[in-house]
This record gives sequence, structure tokens and C-alpha cells, in this order.
Amino acid sequence: MNYQMPNYLITIIGPTAIGKTALSIAIAKHFNTEILSSDSRQFFKEMNIGTAVPNSEELEAVKHHFIQHISIKDSYSVGHFEKEALLKLDELFKTHNVAVMVGGSGLYTDAVLYGLDDFPKVDPHIRINLKLQLEEQGISFLQEKLKSLDIETYQNIDLENHQRLIRALEICMGTGKPFSSFQNKHKVKRNFIPIKIGLNADRQIIYDRINLRVDLMIENGLLDEAKQLFKHKDLNALQTVGYRELFACFEEEITLDFAIEEIKKNTRRFAKRQLTWYRKDTSIKWFDYQDTPKNIVEWLGHTIKMNKSQLF
Repeated sequence: MNYQMPNYLITIIGPTAIGKTALSIAIAKHFNTEILSSDSRQFFKEMNIGTAVPNSEELEAVKHHFIQHISIKDSYSVGHFEKEALLKLDELFKTHNVAVMVGGSGLYTDAVLYGLDDFPKVDPHIRINLKLQLEEQGISFLQEKLKSLDIETYQNIDLENHQRLIRALEICMGTGKPFSSFQNKHKVKRNFIPIKIGLNADRQIIYDRINLRVDLMIENGLLDEAKQLFKHKDLNALQTVGYRELFACFEEEITLDFAIEEIKKNTRRFAKRQLTWYRKDTSIKWFDYQDTPKNIVEWLGHTIKMNKSQLF
């Protein structure tokens, strides 16, 4: 009887600025494979400094996919990414038994690992009314509404992303049930075995690393990058930390110093939401951010070996 060797997708998660990129490259090199990015902020060609895209040396060290592959003007959803990522994995698994996925976008990562959640259709007038409320009463009004209807989603999503905020609210209001109650209800079968690795550190260390990264982004030209993108400020791709604060500065709503502090504060909040997203996932193997790639690779090798021995 012929046995087919199983395929493994090693997925690296963790808060922003924790060192996921460096670890993913070390792991991909060890297994002589390629990397898929599931970081939705890094998909866009025009966004570079503010999204911490891997530098040219990192991109040359290992072949990456889904890094700056679309434009901010393109319509691109988590559904598009799931479909394209699975096709790329099918292609990679023809010549590799192992692939690596890395990114800080929990929704996009989980779409590849488990499939997308099914949400019921709701009255389209609810969305229209929510958009009017956004214009007339501001985003804070919608944030408070979500907090009262679905505290779990309120604690997990990017509350400054008005599209995701409205999506969650229309499901809550259209069904009478929390948006979160429709999530993680089914798991689709994939043609790979997922192995999930998390990098973490004490909260103050994470915050210090974030503050340093933001300072380096400013030094490396984030201000000029944001100025070039300012004319596109209403596009959904740019409703994200690092750009919207500078856009407010350009419109003279806040000072530059205050904008930089807001970027740091909002990035810290983003890191907290990233960790909250994965808190309940007991299948993640967590490592300290200072743990060596060698130790992590050894653990991976042992895990894969043990899995194969159970299969055959």
C-alpha cells in the first residue's frame, strides 16, 4: 500500500513587532520552503513603511507570497485571500511537504486554516442607516452601540475600521444575536496539517518594541509615504493605524507629535486585540520572543516526526 506523506502548514502568529518575520524566514530556510503572508496590511503595493513590509534582504532570503501584490484601489476581501492562498498552497505542496504562513491578521490567518464563517443575510437598509449614523453622529456612537450589543466583538475588532464596525453591527441588529455567535461554528477540512506557533513577551516589552518601531518608521520616511497617499485617504485600505493619524495631522486636526503618540497608542491597542484573538486557541504552541530559532525548529521537527509515527 502506498502512503502519501502529509503536508504541514506552519503558521506563526503573535503581536505586532514581536519578531515573526525573522522567525518565519529561519523556519522556511530550514525546511527549504516558501512563505505566505497573511498580514492584510502588507498586501498593498503603495503601503510600505507604515505596514512594516519585510525589507529587500528578507524578501530575497526566502520566496514570499502575498506581499504588496495588489493596489489600494483594488477590491480585495478575506474571501479573495482564502481562495488565492489555498491555490498557492496546492501548488507549493506539489514540491514541498511543508509551507510557512506568517501574519498578524487573525481573520485572514483563520480563513486559510479553517474557512470563513457563514453569516445570515440581513435587511440592507440596516447598513444604510448605520452609514448615516456614522456621518451624523461619528464613529464613537457606533462603537458604543457595538459595545452594548456584542462585547466580545467589541474587544476583538479594529474599532477604528468603520467598515468592520458596520458589518458587525448590521449582523447584530439584523439577527438579534451577537456577531460573535456566528463565528467559529464550523471547520472545513484542509489538505494540510496545521502547526501553530505563537511568539509572545511581557506586555511592557511588547509596548517598548512597538514604540521603537514607530520611531524608526518616522525616521525611515513614514511622513513622506503618508503624504503621497493622502489624496487616497478615504480608501478602505488606508483606514489603518499609522496612516489615519497622520492624515488627521495633515488636515490640522492634531499636531505631528500628537499623531505619532496616537500611532504608538493605537498600535499597542492593536497588539492587545491580536493576543485576545488567539487567547482561547489551545492548539497554539507559545514561545518567548527571545527563544532561538534553533530551539523552535527542533520542536517543529520533533512534532512533525511524532505526527508521522502516529499516522503510519
